[in-house]
Amino acid sequence: MDFTQIKKFRDDNVLDMVLDTDTFNEVDDQFAIGYMLQYTKKFHVRALYAAPFVNGTLSNSPGEGMQKSFDEIEKLLRLTGRCIPVYRGSQRWLPDENTPVQSDAAKHLALLAENYSPERPLFVVAIGAITNIASALLLNPRIAKNIVVVWLGGTAYHIGSTYEFNMIQDVAAVRTVFTLAEKIVQLPCEGIVSEFVTTTHELDYWLQGKNALCDYLCSIVKRHSVDGTAWSRVIWDVTAIAWLLNRDDRFLQDCIVPIQMPNYRGGYDAVPDKKVCYVKKVYRDALYTDLFTRLQEY
Repeated sequence: MDFTQIKKFRDDNVLDMVLDTDTFNEVDDQFAIGYMLQYTKKFHVRALYAAPFVNGTLSNSPGEGMQKSFDEIEKLLRLTGRCIPVYRGSQRWLPDENTPVQSDAAKHLALLAENYSPERPLFVVAIGAITNIASALLLNPRIAKNIVVVWLGGTAYHIGSTYEFNMIQDVAAVRTVFTLAEKIVQLPCEGIVSEFVTTTHELDYWLQGKNALCDYLCSIVKRHSVDGTAWSRVIWDVTAIAWLLNRDDRFLQDCIVPIQMPNYRGGYDAVPDKKVCYVKKVYRDALYTDLFTRLQEY
């Protein structure tokens, strides 16, 4: 299928999907998980994968970040009352573009995606470093034709620099996925999704006191707020879920362009013969209205 056919399939069907998430790294993955799990009639969530991350204040190694993300996923499942299989991901970054990192998550995806096809794909949504997905593709290259990778990462192509958290942690993994996966949707962070901001005042109005999950989401955002300033926070990862719900471009606008491959020098190299579905605009108000409304329903 080409991207037009993929989007038609997306709009007309219940979607089988997995979510790969560095849940403990920030505050946005928690919103994305809560949002996704409310769409029970649209998504058949086959698994959640804990992704690695290194963040000096929260994690000193990829493995520590992965385990903390695993624990945070389980906490969110308790808050939402949902029961979804959760798999531990990579303990380290890819050593190179040819060597997978063994993990429960990578092995599960490598087997699971065998059950799909180009006509009935598995949607693989990744909202952190993409190590687990790269490893699954290296473990079983046959799945490349059976999956649609929806990845939030990198910067807008016009910026030029690839200095973005999800990308720079494991450039080898990004290059591996961009090379092997046949269908990729990219939601660039800085320059595109960076517009998807909210404030503590808005969260208080929409979510505070509505239910246990909403109270938790408000609390984790408020920990980062700065008193005495006109402060806002980007809730990046919700937009990756929104692409799966984007019938009639109600939340996002995308286009088909040649993929830009990150190099090891901090920039992009054009790959003219491979296309990517590239998100170029977020309709902030429409998406936040749907997000807040759904989260209130727990």
